[in-house]
Amino acid sequence: MLRIFLSLTLSALVALGADVAGTWKATAEGPNGSMERTFVFKVAGQKLTGETTSSMLGKSELADGKVDGDNISFTITAKFQDNEVKISYKGKVDGKALKLTSEFGGAGQAIQWTGKKVE
Repeated sequence: MLRIFLSLTLSALVALGADVAGTWKATAEGPNGSMERTFVFKVAGQKLTGETTSSMLGKSELADGKVDGDNISFTITAKFQDNEVKISYKGKVDGKALKLTSEFGGAGQAIQWTGKKVE
């Protein structure tokens, strides 16, 4: 009986996934050097919303956000040199660590982001 209870408890914890909600600071190496970005994530069930800010692209709202266990995905629309650019993000949360890949413009240009949750 105890084994069944522990199994069910563990299953429920795994289903909840990572604690994505909150503020995250991330960095990446881009074509022009190091970049920084702040993400503020809000979670309701499997829906991910929020915003992100960087010194290069300013503030953008998250769209199409999803949480699936430890995996997250979302898009933003940013203004770059008077053009709107859609950037897709996908990645994984592992405790207080964040790893994301962003792709934009359909040109296969991917940027790897690593971040930490801000306490």
